Amino acid sequence: QVQLAESGGGSQQAGGSLRLSCEISGFNYENYCMAWFRQAPGKEREGVAALDRDGGANYRYSVSGRFNISRENDKRTLYLQMDRLKPEEKGMYYCAAKDPPCGMSDYGVLTYWGQGTQVNVSS
Repeated sequence: QVQLAESGGGSQQAGGSLRLSCEISGFNYENYCMAWFRQAPGKEREGVAALDRDGGANYRYSVSGRFNISRENDKRTLYLQMDRLKPEEKGMYYCAAKDPPCGMSDYGVLTYWGQGTQVNVSS
């Protein structure tokens, strides 16, 4: 059974940090781009960070230098370290598997995704 289980969300003040985790099971994630995207109420999905099949990372321009995506293969877990958070980054954050390309667009078509974890950032 395919499952992506996100955790680690919460509330932070602007400038704070959170580390999101996504436990993956039920499929071979190495065949996909593994990514984090977010969605705020009334807004479209936004790609935040993605790892391609070779382990190369891509980031949304606005988070580059502050966010870091990584994967721990023995734990089958994807992470997103988020530092210096901004209020506009509030939203539901999801872990997803998608076909290439592993960029920050085309998050309307995904292969698998989880239930999300809420991130709140206050000013």
